Amino acid sequence: MTKQHLHLYLAAPRGFCAGVDRAIKIVEMAIEKWGAPVYVRHEIVHNKFVVDSLRDKGAIFVEELAECPDDRPVIFSAHGVPKSVPTKAQARNMIYVDATCPLVSKVHIEAERHHKNGLQMVMIGHDGHPETIGTMGQLPEGEVLLVETPDDVKTLRPRDENKLAFITQTTLSVDDTAEIVTALKSRFPNIIGPHKEDICYATTNRQEAVKAVAPTVDALLVIGAPNSSNSRRLVEVGAKAGCKYSQLVQRANDIDWRALDGIKSIGITAGASAPEILINEVINAFEQRYDVTREIVETAVENVEFKVPRVLREAS
Repeated sequence: MTKQHLHLYLAAPRGFCAGVDRAIKIVEMAIEKWGAPVYVRHEIVHNKFVVDSLRDKGAIFVEELAECPDDRPVIFSAHGVPKSVPTKAQARNMIYVDATCPLVSKVHIEAERHHKNGLQMVMIGHDGHPETIGTMGQLPEGEVLLVETPDDVKTLRPRDENKLAFITQTTLSVDDTAEIVTALKSRFPNIIGPHKEDICYATTNRQEAVKAVAPTVDALLVIGAPNSSNSRRLVEVGAKAGCKYSQLVQRANDIDWRALDGIKSIGITAGASAPEILINEVINAFEQRYDVTREIVETAVENVEFKVPRVLREAS
């Protein structure tokens, strides 16, 4: 039987970013240096395949420091942690390695600098997301006000409307964040913004690639986890950019083939915590069912690399 032809547009950049790559290396190098088990507070990155692979190598994932024994190393996830977490680890004389993405750490430093200058912070982010919890936890309670939508800006009650600065979660939709920033500046004309955009280069680049692909395809699949903020934003960006069927899938076996019946073109991308092996798995699934022509849509070239902490670069 002749296979139906399908034009597959592969967005680039896609998949792993430098912060995720570094965080995974940190866990692997910690196991190599100290042996298994090594404890990891929260999922190191939001991807089940990655977490399961590291678990197989000797990582034990926990939600809180209290679940870790004193005598084994613990790693803090790429999303960042409140200041209280390393303080508690130090009090217990634990070996700990901070895998917080350097671009998230930049936001933490920014928040502290503004706080020292007497400014109250407004954080644009998702309530309950580990990165938001970690960033808000850099300052004393009440010093960071959270907003998720332009409507939230209307109900903000800061201490002093003239002494405000804002920061953002690094994995948000660029366009949605711009709307919130506009609302903040409209209500608080003296609010101070970041020197450089807080939304990370990888989030921005993946969203731009999706915007280039989405209007030309019948369907868009984003490979990523349901708890991955940047992956879910890619689905939303695809829909807003004009793709009527924009969906998140974790792996090839999550694809709803009936929903794709009759399509002639598809776009494929992946969130920053999804490995290339899962992208290839999805592409192979399409090649088994269709006569596929591949086209790469590249909107940026990434060559960012972050060093792992010195403690892991030093010999045992």
